[in-house]
Amino acid sequence: MKKATIQLESLACPSCVLKIENAMKSLKGVDKESVKVLFNSSKAKFDFDEEEVSLKEAEDAITALGYEVKKAQAKDK
Repeated sequence: MKKATIQLESLACPSCVLKIENAMKSLKGVDKESVKVLFNSSKAKFDFDEEEVSLKEAEDAITALGYEVKKAQAKDK
């Protein structure tokens, strides 16, 4: 498992948080219990199994919703 942090452009509203959290939770390989999107810091944090989903796929899920990813990083848990 890896731990990911994705820095987003500023989030406009709390409903943005829910949209992004739901998108992350729908990805196979993402630990649904670990998904947290922080409104004030505009960060998405989650754990994922890199054999099932890539960090790029997670970024793509966010950009498909219309949000901009500034920076993404993953490290061993």
